[in-house]
Amino acid sequence: MDELLDRATAQTYASWFRALADPTRVQIVEYLARHARPMSVGEIVAAVGLAQSTVSQHLKILTEVRFVLMEPVGTARHYRINDACVGCFPSAADVVMGRPAPSPNGAC
Repeated sequence: MDELLDRATAQTYASWFRALADPTRVQIVEYLARHARPMSVGEIVAAVGLAQSTVSQHLKILTEVRFVLMEPVGTARHYRINDACVGCFPSAADVVMGRPAPSPNGAC
């Protein structure tokens, strides 16, 4: 009988899936990934068309799981996609769907 996915890995993957369980967060991740540069909250707000406080809350959730990284720029904060972590996400989906996991690279 096959072994069950270990609990720590399952918890990590679940946190990733929860972070993307909102369509706005999916849009923010996609937008940052497509633009591949640090962006101000104002730029992200303009793109998604929501209030700054709402976008900031979504960014907080995305930074907690490290899909998005925050960089201080003076008194402002800029956000960028974490390519290393996002690169692991398809692997998480593969493992959950029963496909073999690639060799861990320690980037996530």
